[in-house]
Amino acid sequence: MRRYLICTDLDRTLIPNGAQPESPGARALFGKLAGREDVALAYVSGRHLALVEQAIVEYALPQPDFVIADVGATIYRGEDSGWRQWAAWDEHIGQDWKGWTHDGLAGLLSDLPALRLQEAVKQHRHKLSYYVELDDGVPQLLATIGTLLHSKAIQANLIWSLDEAVGAGLLDVLPARANKLHAIRFLMREQGFGREYTVFAGDSGNDLDVLLSDIQAVLVANADAAVQASAAAGDKAALYLATGAYLGMNGNYSAGILEGVAHYRPELDGWLRMASGKG
Repeated sequence: MRRYLICTDLDRTLIPNGAQPESPGARALFGKLAGREDVALAYVSGRHLALVEQAIVEYALPQPDFVIADVGATIYRGEDSGWRQWAAWDEHIGQDWKGWTHDGLAGLLSDLPALRLQEAVKQHRHKLSYYVELDDGVPQLLATIGTLLHSKAIQANLIWSLDEAVGAGLLDVLPARANKLHAIRFLMREQGFGREYTVFAGDSGNDLDVLLSDIQAVLVANADAAVQASAAAGDKAALYLATGAYLGMNGNYSAGILEGVAHYRPELDGWLRMASGKG
């Protein structure tokens, strides 16, 4: 029976695609931990499923048991036949849209010229994604969208971010309950994982809701300075900031995840030390 639940963000948390170096052997040791029969692994990402699968191959990541994708808008369970989308989660968050469909919401927002729909692969039943031109009108645009949705009693979560590579803003319109924190809590409740045996790892702003929640969490050492400051300012006992003082590793990426797991679960600390040859 699975006892432990390890949830981790991907980009710049488990995936070493930030500016800081990765500790040699850290990802392989993380893979050994994920391979334990009593450990369940969940990837919690803003990526859609196809990009999660691409990352698993590209970075030789362990196969997860669950994928929380699209910033929490979808949950998938791994089965022998492949991935199965969790219908109960869809029904749960779909209530926030009061019967409106993806296409219906797109039509509702179609009169806003600043919005340009992203590619079809980035859309989902409960995820409406746009490119937005960067200018001084973004705050007013978000306020306008919020007012329009409110007028239809639609409860939505507007997630704004920047894509520096294409020089555009990114806007995701999700049900209000579609976020990483609620998705992890749903997974814990439905699968019977206790809070004391669950650990989340993250690095960025869209991880803060989990990092500052009552879920045991670790902020990897390579996290953005602003996120580190926000996390450190929060009044939360169940948050560990990786420092790199574990098994001779630097605390970045998977090394930070391992450090946090060892902090919360001493019995896994002993196992990791033995598995690393440093026990």
